[in-house]
Amino acid sequence: MATISIDPTLGPVLARTGDERAVLDAFLDFHRAVVLRKLRGLSDADAARRLVPSATTVAGLVKHLTMVEDNWFPCLLAPGPGDVYRTDEEDAAASFALAEDDTVDSLAAGYERACARSRATAARFDLDHVVPHPQLGEVSLRWILVHMIEETARHAGHADILRELTDGSTGAL
Repeated sequence: MATISIDPTLGPVLARTGDERAVLDAFLDFHRAVVLRKLRGLSDADAARRLVPSATTVAGLVKHLTMVEDNWFPCLLAPGPGDVYRTDEEDAAASFALAEDDTVDSLAAGYERACARSRATAARFDLDHVVPHPQLGEVSLRWILVHMIEETARHAGHADILRELTDGSTGAL
């Protein structure tokens, strides 16, 4: 029988026989890493460059996903003082806007911190843990993880297209 070689950077493949939590966490972390790979290696100017009719940029996508991480994990699951869940479409649109001091390095670091906070928050609860949601009624951690996989993967695809338009780089790895 032939030996199957698996790229160790493919967390979802490595978790293929894991329990539900391991699979969900692996897919979310994989897409988070793809987003960071699309950002890293770009100049600040290239990351902020508009290449499509909308205001979507690689840097803006990372800034938006940072807000989304904070919104869905700490703000919803375990809000602390000052944590406010954002439900407004204007908040979502504004989350793509870049400040003058936003750089590839600062955005990557902010996203990594948000993801680490999300992981730590989610780890405190089981998949069946349910919290109130201001628009949906109630949501479980399982639902939040699946939603975040979808949201992150969708934006990773956007970043892939923008990166290809910038320097020809394509693919998840």
